[in-house]
Amino acid sequence: MYQEPIEEVCSKKDLGVVFSNDMKVALQCNNSYSKANCMLGLISRTIRYRHPVILLNLYKSLVRPHLDYGSSVWNPYYSKDIELLERVQHRFTQLFSELRSLPYEVRLCQLSLWSLEERRNRTDLIEVFKLVKGFSRTAWNEFFHQPDNAVTRGHSWKLAKNHSHCNSSLQFFSQRVINRWNSLSQEDIEVSSVNAFKGRLGRLRHHQMDFFKDN
Repeated sequence: MYQEPIEEVCSKKDLGVVFSNDMKVALQCNNSYSKANCMLGLISRTIRYRHPVILLNLYKSLVRPHLDYGSSVWNPYYSKDIELLERVQHRFTQLFSELRSLPYEVRLCQLSLWSLEERRNRTDLIEVFKLVKGFSRTAWNEFFHQPDNAVTRGHSWKLAKNHSHCNSSLQFFSQRVINRWNSLSQEDIEVSSVNAFKGRLGRLRHHQMDFFKDN
């Protein structure tokens, strides 16, 4: 039987996510940026009645999904990639003429939006919650394990962080989410539904604004 040789490539798209042979996410970030930016440009050119509710609904349904899709797989860690994605939302907030003179963070607050970096880190926590609560088809121990020593502070579902000598592996979902997950309280993780957990994260951000930021 004839067998076709496997072609070596520098990148490959799988289920809408671009994977690179160097394990960096720049191509995926550029891909998400391009799609989201094109859609935002279409909204900017065609929508004349710019009521805040209409613009926000269009942004959340047509633009932001391109920036959020599969983020637990490719959450960027280089500043240039983070800033590239944030540029789309920055541009969106400038559609509101009364907000243009305000700093970006203030515009987000006025529009009740999270930064995209915060949303990605929030999504990571939600994915861990689904895993440990059995709401996912994937078993939690395929990604994580609990520490051998008894934990006396924090919550009962603390996870152990693996030692790694490779910087890129530290940015994998199973590694980067550990510290933030372990810093949650028992009350945060013992809720019984995903929506209730999202509510806890929202209140946590309200009281600790930098919790979902990496720097």
